[in-house]
Amino acid sequence: MAEEIATAKPIRTLGTPLASTIAVLTTILGLIVLAWTILFVTKGRFLKGPFERMVASQTQREVKVAGDFQLYFAPFNVKFVAEGMRISNPQWAGRGDFFRAKKVDSRISTWSLITGNRRINWLGLEDGHLDLQWDKAGKRNSWTFNEEKGEPLELPLIRRALVQGTMIRYLDPRMRIEAGIRVHTVEAKDTQFASSIGFDGTGTVRGTRFVMNGALLTPNATVSGGKNELKLHAEAVRTQIDLSGTLPGATEIEGADLHLDMRGQNLADAFSLIGVAVPDTRLYRFRSELTKAGNEWRLTRLRGRFGDSDLAGKVTVAMTQPRLMLTADLATRMLDIVDAGPFIGYSPQASAAGAVVTRAAGAPRILPDAPLRVEALRNFDAKVNWTVRSVRAERLPISNLKLGLTLDDRLLKLSPLNFSLARGTVNSDIRINARRQPVFTEYDIRLSPTPMGVLLAGFGVEESGTTGTLKARVELTGTGNSVRDSLASSNGRIAIILPKGAFWTRNVQLAELDVGTFVQKMFEKKLKEPVQINCGLIGFTVRGGIAAADPILIDTEKSVMTARGGFSFKNETIDLAFRADSKKFSLFAGQSPVAINGFFAAPGINPISGELLARAGVGLGLGLVASPLAAVIAFVDVGDAKAADCGPVLSGASARSQRDEKGRPRNDVGRGTTAKSESGKQSGDEKKKQRKKFLGIF
Repeated sequence: MAEEIATAKPIRTLGTPLASTIAVLTTILGLIVLAWTILFVTKGRFLKGPFERMVASQTQREVKVAGDFQLYFAPFNVKFVAEGMRISNPQWAGRGDFFRAKKVDSRISTWSLITGNRRINWLGLEDGHLDLQWDKAGKRNSWTFNEEKGEPLELPLIRRALVQGTMIRYLDPRMRIEAGIRVHTVEAKDTQFASSIGFDGTGTVRGTRFVMNGALLTPNATVSGGKNELKLHAEAVRTQIDLSGTLPGATEIEGADLHLDMRGQNLADAFSLIGVAVPDTRLYRFRSELTKAGNEWRLTRLRGRFGDSDLAGKVTVAMTQPRLMLTADLATRMLDIVDAGPFIGYSPQASAAGAVVTRAAGAPRILPDAPLRVEALRNFDAKVNWTVRSVRAERLPISNLKLGLTLDDRLLKLSPLNFSLARGTVNSDIRINARRQPVFTEYDIRLSPTPMGVLLAGFGVEESGTTGTLKARVELTGTGNSVRDSLASSNGRIAIILPKGAFWTRNVQLAELDVGTFVQKMFEKKLKEPVQINCGLIGFTVRGGIAAADPILIDTEKSVMTARGGFSFKNETIDLAFRADSKKFSLFAGQSPVAINGFFAAPGINPISGELLARAGVGLGLGLVASPLAAVIAFVDVGDAKAADCGPVLSGASARSQRDEKGRPRNDVGRGTTAKSESGKQSGDEKKKQRKKFLGIF
């Protein structure tokens, strides 16, 4: 029995591990309670020195608290009080303090300290000063402590605040922003709100002065359903902005429900404040909902007007690096042609007054010359889609415009840029490369088969009787910071093809100055009798901004029309000699060119050419010495013209490939006086006969 008792194993006490765990947890909890009690009783005043040293070490700044200091749990939030507190600026920011205040009294969410959300449930600030600066390189700032790279400014989430006599200064040399804002809390009159934080300030943005004022109404804790209500009014460079709505917290913009009302004389003024270039506009007013999500500012339910045009859609501005990103999806029901002028470089005020024509050296100019804002393109990227249902224009039947715009580091693409024109479609792709200086632009504009009658109807010509169509393409490249400059240096091709179709007899007879046939048909009431166009090509070769006819050839059932000359993008002059040879015998047919001259802004037609005057003189002489019938002989068209070869025409043959009835190269195309340079001398290339095969672009 004794041996059994001696060899028996001790019985393990049940629950020992659980008891040990409970003991450890009880000890930890006791220590926490003890620490909490010590901090609560002493208010944590003994932590003043350690606090100064620790914060100074972490921020590499001088940190001092001249007066009372408290840091404890009350009961669950962290209570922080500091009198006469200051934190110095970093050395690169110069002398002065980043932060100083007569008194700071706050309650900080303990859980937010663990998660890093930095939520302040209550903030009392008396006679504070906050100096927010970026360095000149835009790499460091005064609020990012102990970091080589500055982070964007993110204010802590403040639920409620009481601020007295506080000044906030913001300086960003790179963005050219300098602002001073005063903040002061007053008692609110509305019982729903406990206080009103008023603010006002002035400053400059990119050299433009602005003023602002507003208030933030903080909710009364005794009234349910209250939210921080914001009201802000700002004015700058002929622009007024009103912002109103509610915030989840005093500084909590994320998920805010805000309403924006913006109006002014020119929308480009407002966007210039953030370094974004948009076309000029006339008077405008827009309203939208505004909220913030992450690094994005979103304008939704946008609606308003600019000039006599409407606009709706949504816009997002993302504060990304190295450039902010602008995206937009916009729609317009009716776009006034005057409001479209600034998109290609016309002044909105000038186009509204009908004064798009300027003068240079006494000559009229109409090509837009507003320079591209190259420097502004460095600040942002963009992706914009814009649709326009109708365009209000007196003479241009334009509708269904669709624009896709992308900007990537100064490379601007307008693709597609499409619209309906007189039941045809214009498809465009324009590429503007501002990475190069001067700016390099590529134009590729294509017109699908379009009824001539509808197109001419916009210019006062009756549509009935004309069934002909045309298709065209412009393919040019040029350098320059404006449309005028790029076209003045452009190279490429311009071509218009006329497939088969019917045109008014009146139009054809006038083109060939066949007065006899015109008068005869007028009395016979056959002016609207259609004449068939067999084929036609109007082509120009463009070199250095000078466009030379290459070729112009139209074959109808009754005549062969040709032209020579061209026009100049440099000085906007026109010098074309247009001629039509009848295929049939006709009296009074003027077998000499009709001159189309003048300027783009003021073209002229002169049928009385030197050749025609000489023939008229011969006819007059014969009439004096012989009989009146002899004077008619000089105007007789014996109908010696042969039908043009439609194959070469429609296949895009050059001027040299076009030949007369004897097989000789025609000498009445591709040789205009505008092919000369402005100095009056032809270059070596201009002196060469045009041999280049027309681009197979159709």
